[in-house]
Amino acid sequence: MLGFLFVAFTVLALWQCAKRGSPSGGPKDVTPPKLVRAEPENFTINFKSEKIRLYFDELIKLEDVQNQLVVSPPFKNPATITPMGGPSKYIEVVINDTLRENTTYTINFGQSIVDNNEGNPNSFLTYVFSTGDYLDSLTLNGAVKDAINRKADEFISVMLYEIDSAYTDSTIYKEPPLYITNTGDSLPFFELKNLKGGKYALFGLKDVNKNNMFNQAQDKIGFIEDTITLPTDSIYVLNLFQEELNYKPSVPSLTAKNKIIFGYQGDYRDMEIETLTLMPDSVKSTILKERDKDTLNYWFTPTDLDSIIFTVKNDEVEVLDTFTVKMRDLPMDSLKLSTSVSGKFNFEDTFSVLANTPIASLDTSQVSLMVSDTIPANYSFELDTLKNKVDFDFEAEPNQKYSFSFLPGAITDFFGVQNDTLDYNLSTGGLSDYGNLTMILGGEVNYPVIVQLTNEKGVVQREIIAAEPQSFEFNNLSPGNYIARVVLDKNGNGQWDTGNFLEKRQPEEISYYPGAIEIRANWIKEETFILSN
Repeated sequence: MLGFLFVAFTVLALWQCAKRGSPSGGPKDVTPPKLVRAEPENFTINFKSEKIRLYFDELIKLEDVQNQLVVSPPFKNPATITPMGGPSKYIEVVINDTLRENTTYTINFGQSIVDNNEGNPNSFLTYVFSTGDYLDSLTLNGAVKDAINRKADEFISVMLYEIDSAYTDSTIYKEPPLYITNTGDSLPFFELKNLKGGKYALFGLKDVNKNNMFNQAQDKIGFIEDTITLPTDSIYVLNLFQEELNYKPSVPSLTAKNKIIFGYQGDYRDMEIETLTLMPDSVKSTILKERDKDTLNYWFTPTDLDSIIFTVKNDEVEVLDTFTVKMRDLPMDSLKLSTSVSGKFNFEDTFSVLANTPIASLDTSQVSLMVSDTIPANYSFELDTLKNKVDFDFEAEPNQKYSFSFLPGAITDFFGVQNDTLDYNLSTGGLSDYGNLTMILGGEVNYPVIVQLTNEKGVVQREIIAAEPQSFEFNNLSPGNYIARVVLDKNGNGQWDTGNFLEKRQPEEISYYPGAIEIRANWIKEETFILSN
């Protein structure tokens, strides 16, 4: 019996020891898959094969091939790559194109090849071959940046077009480049390899539909104005921007008994809408841009006409279109009012009343402003006919309550419709709830400039336009983190202007203050922003 107990205790102790010291499975595998063989061999010349096989030392799989794989020069027909599903020890690339003669091709897999177990990537594996007697060996290096955002987009396509007798400025819209690479998902740098000597045009594209050509409606573009001559030791920076769309009107649509909308893309300011249909004297009309939309609203008093024929022209680009809009039995759009601010009112806010139908007039005898519900206060106003709103200005004091009252008839719209009784209540906080920031510009500053504070998503919160040196005071800022940037307003129009490839115009430069600026309640802060070219 004692022997049995001794054996039992011994087994239990060993089991406890085994339990406490159970193996963890060994160290984690951090080794990427290794290429052990290629058929044909990497860096083959006089290449004539229709398929390529790459063999690895362990099971691999493909991930994010659409973004990661880059073939230079691009194949007209995409290669067939297998296996795309489960794990394998090899990759097969079937070429579905007739290859160019005497050309060096580069197939860059990026980080798409990973081991099956841990997902360790074989970073930027490249397979190179030449259909000629030698491999081209020149390189071109650079980086990409975004014209307006602090961080460049991921996977920017960087393209080289050979400048020969067939090349024109429109080639990038119609043909893929001779050489191509892309940036990765983290660093904004690029390297084009295995290039031949010659003269080239260099572009960067955020190629949304991945067809290796520029689509103005979708893609950001960056370009180097000068011709690139290879070989070169120069480092190039591509500044990507979204072009303003070329002017184009959309087919108009009747959306209410008293409204027809005319959509457009591009610049509407030279857009003229006229009727070819002889309109009755009883029909009055006005045209107003829709706030924050690429739409012009044609407002008109209702008519019994079956249809109206319009001409839409733009003398700037010499475009004339004719449209017929058929009338239907629809309800009228009627006057509705809203405000720019409700509840908490910050000291730098503007209180505005906005309408959905065109504002014709404001009767101030029907509008009152009260402080603490009982004390009348003065205000001034401005009717903004472009944005279809009324801006009210008044002296806002700390820790006060304000109420605007609009009696019936205060606002009358284009159709003679007037508002019902409306009351809007506002309240202010204390000055100590906010912080103040003074920004001093130094270094190489070319005026005029626009100094902006944005939130961390890039939305502008405040801006100051200056034609000459000054201190930029941003007072009564809500606590939080702000991003400061300076727009070099080269044409002095008070706004940032994008670029245009065909016009060989680069976007206006924007410089960012390094890091975020923290503002706390009751803080007074001064920062110096040193600009350099």
